[in-house]
Amino acid sequence: MKKTTLKFLALISLVVFTLGIFAGCGAPKQDQKAPVAKPEEQKARVIRAGIGLNDKHPQYQGLLKFKEIVERETKGKVQVQIFHSGQLGDDRTMMEALQLGTQEMTCPSTAPIANFVPEFSVFDFPFLFPNTAVADKVLDGPIGKELLDKLPKQNMIGLAYWENGFRDLTNSKKEIKTVADLKGLKIRTMENKLHLDAFRLLGANPTPMPFPELFTAMQQKTVDGQENPVATIYLQKFYEVQKYVTDTSHIYSPFVLLMSKKFWDASTPEEQAIFKKAAEEARDYERKLNREANAKYFDELAKAGMTVTKLTPEARAEFVKTVKPVYDTYKEKVGADLLARVLAEIEKAGK
Repeated sequence: MKKTTLKFLALISLVVFTLGIFAGCGAPKQDQKAPVAKPEEQKARVIRAGIGLNDKHPQYQGLLKFKEIVERETKGKVQVQIFHSGQLGDDRTMMEALQLGTQEMTCPSTAPIANFVPEFSVFDFPFLFPNTAVADKVLDGPIGKELLDKLPKQNMIGLAYWENGFRDLTNSKKEIKTVADLKGLKIRTMENKLHLDAFRLLGANPTPMPFPELFTAMQQKTVDGQENPVATIYLQKFYEVQKYVTDTSHIYSPFVLLMSKKFWDASTPEEQAIFKKAAEEARDYERKLNREANAKYFDELAKAGMTVTKLTPEARAEFVKTVKPVYDTYKEKVGADLLARVLAEIEKAGK
């Protein structure tokens, strides 16, 4: 009995001793904190920016500048992916994607935006702005902001006005020197009623068409010509399918850098401030590039084989007079007061 008892007590002692060792080695001390697992690194948010123009255009270069600023200022927490040449669709398709929140950014002209906010048509009246300096003052001023403030109701945020430029006319049929030369020509325009009516007044047969379809339509003679700023005409190589270009400067066409409201609302105030800053810095850069390009592209089009025509002051006055009725037709649709205020700001900015 005594031997059995001694063996049992020895076994108990061994167990207690062993547990003491494990407790001493494995249990954290009272003054030590258990290690906290590091949270998983936050994945970068992505802005997909789509445009219809190619990667040679100043608009694309402006988006590269926007990308540079946003990725630097957010320390890579927001990444910008750029899709050019209509890879994500035409202007309307991309704006509808912004509304749904399935795309984050695009940069259309004001003309297709007018399908969502009619007041934007005020910038599409023909022969409205006399020069780019005046356009900048009006667009970057109170009236320009007033129109941008209407976009959130359409689930879009307007960050800044960029520049498409003064629109000019090309065709494959004949040289355009006067209004009469436009008679019967099938001219592709943007999907904008004011533009359509203006070209009807000029005697043309305007045909609205998404931009990505335009080159093929001219190549196949579905349309005779089109109207776009000279940078677009040259960089999209329209000289391969068009013979004549006329410097009409009939409409000054701004771009608007748009962001999906869904993405904007999901961003922090700090990120929103960065987006706004980047949009404005890239705007100044894009405008500069665009104006430098426009100064040389008519010469480049001539070298490429196009006949370049400059309107005489008399011919230009005839164009202005011919399209004047659209002001009366559309002033109530865009707002007579808004048009009057824009005209007053233009006069003020020109002094």
